[in-house]
Amino acid sequence: MGDRKRGLGDLALDLLLVAGMMATGVYFARNFLSSLTNTLADPDREKHEQARLQAKAHLERLRKGKNTGQSADETVEDDTTHRQGSKSADLTLNEYENVIALEMVAPEDISIGFTDIGGLEDIIDELKESVIYPLTMPHLYSHAAPLLSAPSGVLLYGPPGCGKTMLAKAVAHESGASFINLHISTVTEKWYGDSNKLVRAVFSLARKMQPAIIFIDEIDAVLGTRRSGEHEASGMVKAEFMTLWDGLTSTNSSGIPAQIVVLGATNRIHDIDEAILRRMPKKFPVSLPGTEQRRRILQLILQDTKTDPDQFDLEYIAKVTTGMSACKGQHHDYDWC
Repeated sequence: MGDRKRGLGDLALDLLLVAGMMATGVYFARNFLSSLTNTLADPDREKHEQARLQAKAHLERLRKGKNTGQSADETVEDDTTHRQGSKSADLTLNEYENVIALEMVAPEDISIGFTDIGGLEDIIDELKESVIYPLTMPHLYSHAAPLLSAPSGVLLYGPPGCGKTMLAKAVAHESGASFINLHISTVTEKWYGDSNKLVRAVFSLARKMQPAIIFIDEIDAVLGTRRSGEHEASGMVKAEFMTLWDGLTSTNSSGIPAQIVVLGATNRIHDIDEAILRRMPKKFPVSLPGTEQRRRILQLILQDTKTDPDQFDLEYIAKVTTGMSACKGQHHDYDWC
């Protein structure tokens, strides 16, 4: 009888052990399958989560900068409508907006202003009227005639190293606008359909963080002339971009236009799609610097350097550097090229 009880006890213990092992196995299998399903559904899930966290911190910093950066004596006709976008925007972003948010730069983080650019005063004055004033004083353009309305697209074109990117950054810095430095690789996702969603995210994020500048360097590479062998997805991205771009001309319920401008830069203006060029009515040629402009650039480069006026002839150097431009590198050093 005792042996039988011990046998039943051992059997019960074995059954409990087996049941525990099965439950553990089911638990791990379920978690594994769940993880596998998530991975298959979104192979870049980890990257998107990292982008979300970085974007959240970045946007909070941007919002605080905008809220504290406004001067106390700033007055406009309708302060409530003027403070549309960034100060009352919903900062809840979807996964695609999070990716685009990583391309955004706060204006206070841009160290380049108009005073750092030598010899482009005429273009700078035009950019103030075409971009900065509409971004900072949208109420002045709310009832303007079509010919006087603010452009939603501006193009800077000319040879490399002539200051197109510097001008774009200076505009963002001077206007206090959020600067979305959109890279081609960001909107050319390998997954079908993601590129269109990222393009939509560019404009939806810009609306949440306006005033905003969407800057596209080498715009001809992503919005170039349509070719016979062009992939269908590329054409869809262009169509989506243009549709959303056209939507910037609409006003909100208060009649205030969107404080968003698409600013492009290119070395090859003839490679840009005609439909894109029509959406950029303001086009500014940024050509190789002339003698006076080169002299001004040299003054900026050497402003903190002691030179011997008897041995260093600035006017002579400006004359003999014909055909050269000052390329500003990533470490803010100038080279002649």
